[in-house]
Amino acid sequence: MNSTRPALIIAHPGHELRVHHWLEKTRPLVLVLTDGSGRTAQSRLASTTRILEQAGATPGPIYGRFGDAAIYDAILSGRREVFLSLLEEIADELIAAKIDCVAGDALEAYSSTHDLCRYLIGPAVELAQYKSGRRIQNFDFLLVGRPDECPADLQSGALKLSLDHPAVERKLAAARGYSELANEVDDALREFGQEAFSTEWLRPASNRAGLRLPGAKLPYYEKHGEQQVAAGYYKRVIRLREHMLPLAQAMWDHMEQCAA
Repeated sequence: MNSTRPALIIAHPGHELRVHHWLEKTRPLVLVLTDGSGRTAQSRLASTTRILEQAGATPGPIYGRFGDAAIYDAILSGRREVFLSLLEEIADELIAAKIDCVAGDALEAYSSTHDLCRYLIGPAVELAQYKSGRRIQNFDFLLVGRPDECPADLQSGALKLSLDHPAVERKLAAARGYSELANEVDDALREFGQEAFSTEWLRPASNRAGLRLPGAKLPYYEKHGEQQVAAGYYKRVIRLREHMLPLAQAMWDHMEQCAA
């Protein structure tokens, strides 16, 4: 891929593992919304920093800005100004760093914070393009879906990286060395097999992703949230219709106001 300056924008530390070879090849600017602390209050940024250093990638100014609990609280409290300000900051950074290609979390209805990241990327790219007059490609990659698959209708515009044996070994070593994600890594390898991680797909993504109501199926984060509330970990559930879709629309509306 001929890119002057790529950027990786992810919700949580550790997501870079899914595109480890792309990280090595392009050495992007990396923006990470949260510290990955979840309910533990223990940041996992140090592990991601180590991986970025090994790959030659560069942490950006937004790097573990929020704890996960703070993100949840802002969504549930309707504090949209937090995210609208963040949207503008991301757009300004894309311009300042002369970014022409962005890759980030896909919209999978699995984690509200993953989807929030995708909601931010689209309008930030759109705003940066408007302000700079430069085209910025927008790609996503799956975090819970099978990593070596890409829908046929997206393949012509997608970036496909086929990893040789040394690249796969480096990727697996990085994943297995990420102690905070040991269970998730083991689960993924059991579910998909090692061979599935020898291919990386970065799929073309719409800047307007998240603005339409998906199918009737309840997002995983709602079902999981209900379990967490029942267990006493949280007081309220983040809902797609009540919280996430209005937030996605507010971000797009704010982008249009800034570009007017």
